[in-house]
Amino acid sequence: MSVEESFRELVSGRARGWRPALARLGLSAASGPYAAAVWLRNRLYDRAWMQAQRARVPVISVGNLTLGGTGKTPCVEYLARFYRERDVRVAILSRGYKGAWGRNDEAMVLEENLPDVPHLQGADRAALAATAVEELEAELLILDDGFQHRRLSRDLDVVLLDATNPWGHGRLFPRGLLRESPRELRRAGVVMLTRCDQVPDEDVRAIEVQARQFAPGAPVVATEHAPVEWLQHDSPSRPIGAIRGRPIVAFCGLGNPDAFRRTLRDLGGEPHAFRAFPDHHAYTRADVESLRDWARQQPADTVLATTQKDLVKLRTARIGERDLFALRIGLRVRPSAEADRFHETLANVCHG
Repeated sequence: MSVEESFRELVSGRARGWRPALARLGLSAASGPYAAAVWLRNRLYDRAWMQAQRARVPVISVGNLTLGGTGKTPCVEYLARFYRERDVRVAILSRGYKGAWGRNDEAMVLEENLPDVPHLQGADRAALAATAVEELEAELLILDDGFQHRRLSRDLDVVLLDATNPWGHGRLFPRGLLRESPRELRRAGVVMLTRCDQVPDEDVRAIEVQARQFAPGAPVVATEHAPVEWLQHDSPSRPIGAIRGRPIVAFCGLGNPDAFRRTLRDLGGEPHAFRAFPDHHAYTRADVESLRDWARQQPADTVLATTQKDLVKLRTARIGERDLFALRIGLRVRPSAEADRFHETLANVCHG
């Protein structure tokens, strides 16, 4: 079990016994100073004692309340496509943390899926915004993972809540997975619930009610992370049904590996074995050798399944003489009156 998985077992309460209980007490004590620092920083920006820099074009932030994977990359792609279909020149700005070879996996996925949308990475996103406008003639900027990055002013905050764990076990980091209090959702212009297909409808409705209490007036939109196609390195894409009936083993390096596993299960491909690496994992030669040995232990017709975020780093069509397929995921917005309000809000950012 990875350090990341062990931490999630601990803060969720699934790890039992006196040692985990004692560790949770220590994490609770550490949450206090963290909460105070986050609260103070937000109040300094709210009261303009710390000044946010404004770009010369509209800025949309895509972010979340919790640590780990809420599905920001498909949402960023969805927004970029929305504006590109309206002939708006878009650029994506991100911090680019945990990047190998100067580009992280999310950037590589977005570049692969959106070849006409530039993606700038760096710690100073206000400086990146100026570069995007002055040198790339961008007309709209999408700030990836930007809800807590308040130094760059934004025209719209889109905040994602993962329906499988929307409130990060109800506690601030490090005792839980919350980056900041749910009360800070009052800054959101749109609340987007992701992976709604992986929980019962009554749970989705309950999360919607809670989100409206924290973000009154903001559209609360239900979405799904829908499988689009299977990818194989240097080969044409395949339809979703292409590997149905073949045994599957899977691996990934995601913030929420269980969501990937559930997606495979929903496709009728419950993995016979599953390996989880840390989020944004940079695969080493030893990792690939380990995967190759693991793959060779599987039946001859077994398919290795992974995610597009992992495939862009591995860049191989086979591991251990087994075909390697990556599932490409797209965001699907469930039709509703709230979805209509969401799309009107997006349109008004450029034309309001």
